[in-house]
Amino acid sequence: MAETIYRSMETNSDITVTSRGLVVLFSEPFNPKADTVLKNHNLELEGHFSKPLKNSDIDENTLILTMTEKQKQSVIEDFKDTGNIYTIKEFVGESGDVTDPYGGTLIDYEDCYVELARLVKKTVYKLNEEENA
Repeated sequence: MAETIYRSMETNSDITVTSRGLVVLFSEPFNPKADTVLKNHNLELEGHFSKPLKNSDIDENTLILTMTEKQKQSVIEDFKDTGNIYTIKEFVGESGDVTDPYGGTLIDYEDCYVELARLVKKTVYKLNEEENA
């Protein structure tokens, strides 16, 4: 959802945003509950299938934002040369994790959307500030 939220926002940069998973055994379509929540907010993500994070996705300019500290630590352990990695809350100066709605109700996905929308907005603001500094 964060990727779709980011793409819907006006930014001052040409940053490429991609979504990757840490546990992708096989490619799956976008979660139907997440899709419903996005559509309820007039956003759509067509043709999205889950993809695992790979070494080829990461270079010295890559910023990796995770939802949880556990995910962040997993990336650090699996991808040793990762320097720019934060939880999304950490990146914008907050603490704690974003609750993963996976396996939850539609309300859980809506709550996650609201939190991600707020955090992505703060992320865009921070990135725009850094780009203009």
